[in-house]
Amino acid sequence: MEQPEKPEKKGKIKAFVYKYLRFKSSIYARVVYIIAILSFFLFIAFGAIFNSVYGEYLDKVIRQRGNDIGSIIEGSLYYSMLKNDDAALHSTLDIINTISGVDEVNLYDHENELVYSSLFADTLRNSDPDCISCHTDFNTMFSANEKDYRIIDYHSACSMSSTNEGHRQLLIRTPILNEPSCYTAACHFHSADEEVLGSLIIKVPLEQLDTAVSQSSTEFFLLAALTTFILVLFLIFFTNNKIRKPLTALITASEAVAQGDRNRRLEIKPNLLDDMKMVSMAFNNMLDNLDSANKELENWSHQLEYKVQRKSEELSEIQNELIHIERIASLGKLSSSVAHELNNPLSSILTYTKLVSKKINRMELDEELSGSLLKHLVVIEKETKRCGEIVKGLMDFSRKGQEDFKDTHLHQVFKETYDLIEHQMEMANIHFYTDFSAANDLVSCNENQIKQVCVALLVNASEAVTENGEIVMKTSNPDAEHLQLDIIDNGVGIPIQDIPHIFQPFFSAKRQASGIGLGLAIVHGIVQSHKGRVDVESEPGKGTTMSVIFPLVKN
Repeated sequence: MEQPEKPEKKGKIKAFVYKYLRFKSSIYARVVYIIAILSFFLFIAFGAIFNSVYGEYLDKVIRQRGNDIGSIIEGSLYYSMLKNDDAALHSTLDIINTISGVDEVNLYDHENELVYSSLFADTLRNSDPDCISCHTDFNTMFSANEKDYRIIDYHSACSMSSTNEGHRQLLIRTPILNEPSCYTAACHFHSADEEVLGSLIIKVPLEQLDTAVSQSSTEFFLLAALTTFILVLFLIFFTNNKIRKPLTALITASEAVAQGDRNRRLEIKPNLLDDMKMVSMAFNNMLDNLDSANKELENWSHQLEYKVQRKSEELSEIQNELIHIERIASLGKLSSSVAHELNNPLSSILTYTKLVSKKINRMELDEELSGSLLKHLVVIEKETKRCGEIVKGLMDFSRKGQEDFKDTHLHQVFKETYDLIEHQMEMANIHFYTDFSAANDLVSCNENQIKQVCVALLVNASEAVTENGEIVMKTSNPDAEHLQLDIIDNGVGIPIQDIPHIFQPFFSAKRQASGIGLGLAIVHGIVQSHKGRVDVESEPGKGTTMSVIFPLVKN
């Protein structure tokens, strides 16, 4: 049974066929085909040129050889014919017939009758030199007055030309003309009016010449084939290095770029053809431009992501701010309602507390009992006043609008605030400094509310510092449109996680809170009503800087 063809062999055959078909349809294959076709025509052209040039040359060589041999024979026979010495003539012809360069010599008279033939001495030859036995008019075969040449094969229809030598021959027919030396000589046999005295036919062998020609032709065609083959190899090698390899590198680089390798570049060698070099440079420039465009797009994408992130953060901050404002507004409404509701009962409690205290003082009670009652009444009065302060703070927190706003130089307001709180700072043993160096301090504001902001911030700062601490009240102009008030302390600072919440109502960053956490919320509300903002910079253990920024009055 026949063994089935292995899959590996089939796969190799398919791969070979695929490679062949791919090669056949490639530019390089077209170049190879063109080179092969042109080489074939070049080889044919070499042969045609050789046959043309070498044929002419061979004809000249044959004629020259015939002339040389004919001249030698004529010169050898000249003296014998001049003396009309038949014996010497025949002897000379027999000697000439033995020469290797002459196959046959025939002598004819003026009537074209055979006078002498070397064939009589060689009976093995089968050619017939007596031409008139077959041809009645000898002159139709040859020119009467000029030398004729004819190349005959060893197979010929003419019995004279038939020979068994086995090689080609050059037949030379030389007319013997009646020269003055012939009819003026003492032994002359012919009259002066005769033009042709006879003719001489010589057969020269062409075997050596044909052998040399055959050998030369073979060598030429071998050389032409070798030259064509070397030229084809050179052209294929040249096109492979100069065309195929650069095209393959270009295709490989294109496929790599298509698969995402943006760092691939073509190597531009100095021996590249100009066209290939231009294509390679254009390809590399295209990749550089694509890489630059991709990097620019990536940068734009990153910038866009960053901007979107920033805008999202800003929107989140704005949303938180709006929520905070909404909460404060809601708390303001609530605190306003609660403050109004609590203010009257608190006033009544305080009034009745004072009234009871006066009545106890008028009554004759035990001193210990009266003292105890008065002590409790003082506590009630104190706590009632504290509730009143809380209510007052709630009412201040709930106030809105820009009532009583007027253009004011804030340095004067800050100095009054300094004078107001300076004694409290001295009592707490705190170093309190001012630096009002702002060039422009004209702000549209409510003086009492600005004082309330300053007092609240200074009180917070004084509670944050320890004994011998420092607080600085400083002004500056960050730009031509704003005034900045900085209250700087070297206290305990605010934890980073608490900074976003310090302006929220009822939030306190103090470990032992003594208030209700409305101070900074009220400050924030007042500053916002003045179209300003509050910035906080704090580092735990090193201090806090509260910056209040107000818009200046435009001139």
